[in-house]
Amino acid sequence: MRNHNPAPAGPQQTGSVHPLLLASLAIAFLVGVPIAGVLSNLVVGTDPAATDPTAATFSHLWATVLPEYIANSLAIAAIVAVLGAIGGIGCAWLVAVFQFPGKRVFEWALVLPLAMPSYVVAYAYTDFLQFSGPVQSALREAFGWRAHDYWFPQIRSVGGAGVLFAFVLYPYIYLLARNAFLERSPRMWDAARTLGMGPWASFFKISLPLARPAAAAGIALALMETLADYGAVAYFGVPTLTTGIYKSWYTFSDHAAAAQIAAVLLIAIVFLMLLEHKSRGRARYYAVGSRVKAQALLPLTGARAWTASLFCAIPVLLGFLLPLAILLHLLAGEDTVELSFRYVGWLQNSVVLGVVTALIAIAICVLLAYAARVTRSRLQAASNRIVSMGYAVPGAVIAVGILIPLSRIDAWGAERGMAFVLTGSVAALIYAYLVRFLAVSYQSVQSGLDKITPSMDASARSLGHGLGSMLMRVHAPLLWRSVTTAGLLVFVDVVKELPATLTVRPFNFDTLAVITHQLASDERLGEAALPALTIVLIAFVPVVALARAIAKGK
Repeated sequence: MRNHNPAPAGPQQTGSVHPLLLASLAIAFLVGVPIAGVLSNLVVGTDPAATDPTAATFSHLWATVLPEYIANSLAIAAIVAVLGAIGGIGCAWLVAVFQFPGKRVFEWALVLPLAMPSYVVAYAYTDFLQFSGPVQSALREAFGWRAHDYWFPQIRSVGGAGVLFAFVLYPYIYLLARNAFLERSPRMWDAARTLGMGPWASFFKISLPLARPAAAAGIALALMETLADYGAVAYFGVPTLTTGIYKSWYTFSDHAAAAQIAAVLLIAIVFLMLLEHKSRGRARYYAVGSRVKAQALLPLTGARAWTASLFCAIPVLLGFLLPLAILLHLLAGEDTVELSFRYVGWLQNSVVLGVVTALIAIAICVLLAYAARVTRSRLQAASNRIVSMGYAVPGAVIAVGILIPLSRIDAWGAERGMAFVLTGSVAALIYAYLVRFLAVSYQSVQSGLDKITPSMDASARSLGHGLGSMLMRVHAPLLWRSVTTAGLLVFVDVVKELPATLTVRPFNFDTLAVITHQLASDERLGEAALPALTIVLIAFVPVVALARAIAKGK
């Protein structure tokens, strides 16, 4: 029987603040500092000697480059929203409702592009589609064309970037939409059929409206990742908000301009989140009836079956298989690539950063989730929501938000003869990773802890277990799957992360992501193929394991 008023897991302290709540507030403060630091630059200038540095810098940006940055970012986001929704929702509906050739494979294979960083796909397609690449070379040889005889779409453009991001990021939409389709009771389909609706009518009038919140959340996630990207748009030469941040910070050494562009990007992300939330208004979407049995799949035959297979195969092919084949071809044709000590160093840096960040993230998130279970206070819930916001903040914004206060601390220490070296340190880099990816691990740990009934806590307390003993001897054995998943997700994200790593890393400290970007920027794509493939391989195993588990409904 469900207990609607479960007993608290631990003693409720009156007149004092619980130590776990204090720890949670401290963590929320550290996560919020970079965000607050970026937003403060819209009000407070970085050069106190100037009359009004903030207004002058922002006015100059608005009169010169900011409109182009915003326009390009919005155009790319619009392409991703449309194409990602078509591919993600369409594939989710097909694998959730119909039976067709390859359906069981597509259930998990459609998630594979998540293992392929967008900047790696950009490097692969540029080599494949450029003027000297195999596609255009084959066309000229087959038809006898010369350079001025034909037109070919330019991959290094706003449209090319939008299409690329759509094929890499649609799995966010696919995963959430598929889950929403599967959660609906079969009785809805039975009722639709009794009213004479076919599959298409049921999709547009029943399935799609009910899956709208999940699909909108997936689109919002894809758009956040799009706006946060740096590697792909920088390689394409497309000026966006993220490329503007790096150009201002490194090329012009204008930290005020970089911070203000970062603030604009952060406001755009927050606006996107609020728009998705407000668009639902007071509408609520409930599943009527329980799923006591699985939905019977509708068999497709003939041309319809193979059309469904082709529709699901195109995203997997363009988002994962073809880029992977291009990278393998580049690596096979490169004579200078070898497993040197430098490559081992890049691999070691990436793995160590991923492992250390994952372990710290797990410890912090277990503390936060356990604090929420024990204290049950609104302040605790608010602090956990602040921590959960980190994933929505682009790595470029977090990097700027961390470097500005740390550089001021370093300068303050230097003035007093204290050798602080926080800026450009490994500690600062791990701090940036934690701010960015704590939300990823927290959601997994929290969902696992929520599945443990409060009656277990009461039983453990009656046997004399304190909070620490109860966590280690009761909860930890039940949480190991959730904790392992959380650690893997953080590890993969850290290995793939480029913007924060590129900005915050120590001098002469390179990771696989950084060296891949540097080699590709120098047009040494053959040499960049090895570290790029290593990143894909590291991400491939956890993504496949997660995808197969999702496909099996676990």
